[in-house]
Amino acid sequence: MAANDPNSMYLLANNYEDGGSGLQQDRTKSIELYARAADFGSSTANYNLAHIYHDEGGDLKKAKLHHEAAAMEGHEMARFDLGIIELKSSKMKRAIKHWTIAASAGEYRAMHNLQ
Repeated sequence: MAANDPNSMYLLANNYEDGGSGLQQDRTKSIELYARAADFGSSTANYNLAHIYHDEGGDLKKAKLHHEAAAMEGHEMARFDLGIIELKSSKMKRAIKHWTIAASAGEYRAMHNLQ
């Protein structure tokens, strides 16, 4: 953490989110740490933030922003999820574009959706 290591921030955030490694569950602290890790380039932290904002907060704008950031950093599952978001917005061409990128990176669900 002191060295601003995004992986350390991500792991600590994960423990605060789940209450793991003897830490008390603290959603606010986990979001803060995921955001710091994301600022330092953690695609997985961006992905987790996307799901937190989508599932728990209902802030779809923030969720999409974090999905996009994770996808741009190479996170295939985030790219797949963007395809789902675009499909739900009736933007099939954009969904296919996201799934094609995800499938080329090996995301099997994207391959399935393209079929």
